[in-house]
Amino acid sequence: MTSPVLFLFREDLRLKDNPALRAAIETAQPIMCLFVLDEETEGAWSAGGARKWWLHHSLKSLMADIEEVGASLTLKRGKAEDVVPKIVQEIGAKQVFWTRRYGPSQIEADKTLKEILKSRDIEVKSFNGRLLFEPWQFTTKTGGYYKVFTPFWKNLKANGDIRAAVAGIRKINGLPKESQHSVASLALEELDLRPSNPDWSKGFDPEWSPGEAGAKDRLKRFLDEAAEAYKDDRNRPDKPGTSGLSPHLHHGEISPIQIWHAVKERVAANEIPDDQADVFLSEIAWREFSYVLLYNKPDMIDEEINPKFKAFPWADMRSAKPDLTAWQKGQTGYPIVDAGMRQLWQTGWMHNRVRMIVGSFLVKHLLIDWRYGMEWFWDTLLDADIASNTASWQWIAGCGADAAPYFRIFNPMTQGEKFDPNGDYVRNYVTELANLPTKYLHTPWEAPKDVLKAGGVKLGVTYPNPIVDHKTARLRALDAYQETK
Repeated sequence: MTSPVLFLFREDLRLKDNPALRAAIETAQPIMCLFVLDEETEGAWSAGGARKWWLHHSLKSLMADIEEVGASLTLKRGKAEDVVPKIVQEIGAKQVFWTRRYGPSQIEADKTLKEILKSRDIEVKSFNGRLLFEPWQFTTKTGGYYKVFTPFWKNLKANGDIRAAVAGIRKINGLPKESQHSVASLALEELDLRPSNPDWSKGFDPEWSPGEAGAKDRLKRFLDEAAEAYKDDRNRPDKPGTSGLSPHLHHGEISPIQIWHAVKERVAANEIPDDQADVFLSEIAWREFSYVLLYNKPDMIDEEINPKFKAFPWADMRSAKPDLTAWQKGQTGYPIVDAGMRQLWQTGWMHNRVRMIVGSFLVKHLLIDWRYGMEWFWDTLLDADIASNTASWQWIAGCGADAAPYFRIFNPMTQGEKFDPNGDYVRNYVTELANLPTKYLHTPWEAPKDVLKAGGVKLGVTYPNPIVDHKTARLRALDAYQETK
């Protein structure tokens, strides 16, 4: 007699290079594929609004992929520790497989679920399908975890034996129909993942193709068109110089293993210069580093890694709320900042260089606690990732591991002039400034009245005046920093 196997999809929504799914198939037992929307366990760190949109379309794609190989995906909502054991009992499964997760609440939830299942003599097997290496694999010479990225990256390159990608799935032996029908699946629409009243996601569709096929196409396009100049163009938001893979990577539609080997193959074929590839792969390694930090310091999602910043005099939000709202809406009066925040709202994504600019503006020009920025990104980014989002916000705020020093304050005018020299990025998102000459595009308040009039700009009416003076804000930030010493 055969005992069915339950495979639990989470942040690994793909059939290729999925070690846990491959291991389940190798049992040669019938498999039930399950996805549980467990928002209660995740709590404040369950998927934000933008990521729910992506999840809807990613699940739709995965369901079609699974049907193509002979099985189906069952959808449920609720606490996994309640849903999974019940289904295991109903189908008579003896084994449960899943891909490991690393967020604090995720680790606790998986530990609880594993204990419940083991108490019922159910075997649980988990696998690494999200990272190049486990967060505990690389240690410093003293046996601790890395708190500085550069030596971590050097160690990974020198000693990291990147495993080969696991073969894709061509056939899943699904449960017999009578067994499958005993566990009714929700319809995808019943998960209620897409926004409505209003539907603010309309700008997402032209930009993105969620799903494993979309991830494959996005990677190929990057390797064909942008990778050979990545080091040079990655800081230019006016150019298609980055991969755009982050939402696919977060949802597990593609693995870092697949990306790594695809890049290395192009280098070996002399299609991508090694130095360009190295810079891109270091970004994959930054994601790994972020998970090392999160695994070893799980309270970093709430507290500064550098304890001296606990005394930092952040702005009182009772008076700073209008500034936060202006930042969120892209109405700060600084064009490169506003362009980034509007790109985020319209497309669910923001160029990495601009993420640093808008982050610096929030925590340094406005003295608003980095946690408010992190929470806004969590809700509006399609690629919102608990490790990368937190580590990056702490980095820009100066309070994280290997952080940019707090006194490094980006000048939004010179950043715009340097990285958007022709103004194409700003014109695309801050359309009310589109007719200004490039000379004044990043500093419209410096434009003569006749130039503003010719460009159809009325400062304070059609486009806001700066909500804070750069020089004044910079000095205020430096004074605040002194209080942490």
